[in-house]
Amino acid sequence: MYANGKVALVTGAAQGIGRALVEVLLEKGAAIALLDLNPVAGEECKASLDTQYGSHRTLFIQCDVTDEEQLKDAFKKTVEHFGRLDILVNNAGVNNEKDWEKTIQVNLISVIRGTYIALEHMSKKNGGEGGTIINISSLAGLMPAAYQPVYSASKHGVIGFTRAIAAAAHIGNYGVRINTLCPAFVDTPLLESIEKEEIMGEYYKYKDNIKGMMQSYGVLNTSIIAEGLMNLIEDDALNGAVMKITTSQGIHFEDYSTPYKTKV
Repeated sequence: MYANGKVALVTGAAQGIGRALVEVLLEKGAAIALLDLNPVAGEECKASLDTQYGSHRTLFIQCDVTDEEQLKDAFKKTVEHFGRLDILVNNAGVNNEKDWEKTIQVNLISVIRGTYIALEHMSKKNGGEGGTIINISSLAGLMPAAYQPVYSASKHGVIGFTRAIAAAAHIGNYGVRINTLCPAFVDTPLLESIEKEEIMGEYYKYKDNIKGMMQSYGVLNTSIIAEGLMNLIEDDALNGAVMKITTSQGIHFEDYSTPYKTKV
């Protein structure tokens, strides 16, 4: 699948990784529904993008992805506005070890719910035209992040869910490919959360350890995350793939013994 002429919905779209993903999709010719909790950041993002790509190709929808009705309504508005939905990027994410239930709600439950809502619109079993879904996880979903245990758990969950639902999509002939993208540390506002005791809770005392890990592993620019996203969208053979992005190896894939790499 190529993005030109397609319609994409991106959560957490106004800044950081989300903003980079939106820009590359627009560059490739897609129309975008930008979902974000922050109305000011969202409107500013849309206004900036509109000067370059035209207002007709973007739609900003303020949305709390943890609110089921708001999320369902956002998908409905997207389809009503653009006439279709081809690509979903579940990108919204937080790091909050103190309010750990919020972390699970945003990072995992909203990803599951968003995937299911998208399938209602995209799946050929429901009369849809097929499509592709990319769920943003993290390298912390592939290894234990000792100073962010709940964040790590939520991202492990994203990978497990994505691989399983991708297998179900293949078996059920949904016509939808579902993959996950797992970057290491990325230069986004999310990194600043480790400096806040009200977010890190008891793990705040380990902030220097996390900073040391950043220096050791390096910090990625959002542009390479956008490149990885387009690879997942454009490679029709990828389904259930777990893409990893690191400073040392760039874009590569987790090697599983039974990958679901097949055309749909």
